[in-house]
Amino acid sequence: MTTIQERVTTTAPVVTRKKRDWSVAVRVAVLLIASVFVLGPVLWTLSTSLRPPSESFKLPPAFLPLNPDLTSYTQVFKQLNIVALVVNSALVTGLIAVGQMLTAALAGYAFAYLRFKGRGALFSIVLATMMVPAQVTIVPVFMLIRGVGLSDTLLALIIPAIPTAFGTFLMRQYFMGLPGELAEAAAIDGASPWRTFRSVYAPLAMPGLAIVGILAFNFHWNEFFRPLIMTISEQNFTLPLGLVSLQGNLGTGSISVVLAGVVLSMIPALVVFMFGQRALQDGLTAGTGK
Repeated sequence: MTTIQERVTTTAPVVTRKKRDWSVAVRVAVLLIASVFVLGPVLWTLSTSLRPPSESFKLPPAFLPLNPDLTSYTQVFKQLNIVALVVNSALVTGLIAVGQMLTAALAGYAFAYLRFKGRGALFSIVLATMMVPAQVTIVPVFMLIRGVGLSDTLLALIIPAIPTAFGTFLMRQYFMGLPGELAEAAAIDGASPWRTFRSVYAPLAMPGLAIVGILAFNFHWNEFFRPLIMTISEQNFTLPLGLVSLQGNLGTGSISVVLAGVVLSMIPALVVFMFGQRALQDGLTAGTGK
């Protein structure tokens, strides 16, 4: 006869295994539901862009196009100067991303390691600006841009977006996670704060800078509000602003053509994310093992 202790030891692993299987199944189900909500609109956009205009509003709608057609994509190139729009967007978002990486790195290092009067209060003010929406400050920013003669230019989109409160906060936290002994050793060797930042901490902060750059690029690539206010001439339009013209007068344009333009606009951001995914993961997980 088996004793009670033997029965417990033989049944316990089975119960633990069943609980583990249930927990894995629940997590997989939650991830699948989340994937449907996230990828569903993207797949629907791609599917609609491949349909002829006559099938765009067909009821009941078919998720997969019955007769895939690339005519909508050719219409995008016929109706828009897509090359000029992409160049403008790439120039604006690229310079903003580089500018935010530089300013966030310098400001984050200063708030993390430099000691000066009012540092805490100043950092609190920087964080407070994150709670102010762009719609509140757009009027004074526009008046300043017009006052210096930069209205209706790409610089009107680039210069105000270079300072970043979120990037400053992110880089400050990243620098604070790095060993402070490095700064002490550099000071003993006679290095100035600038030399310490440039030669010691900046190379170690590359994963954090990658996060700032990738997030800035993805956000400003899809930005619509500021270009709508700051630019008037079509030659200065960015890609999101140019895609609006595909809707036609009073929204009479083809929805398939509009969504084809949306699909084309997603490709550069997707490429940047794919190439920067490893750096983004390294930056997000840096310091977890400390």
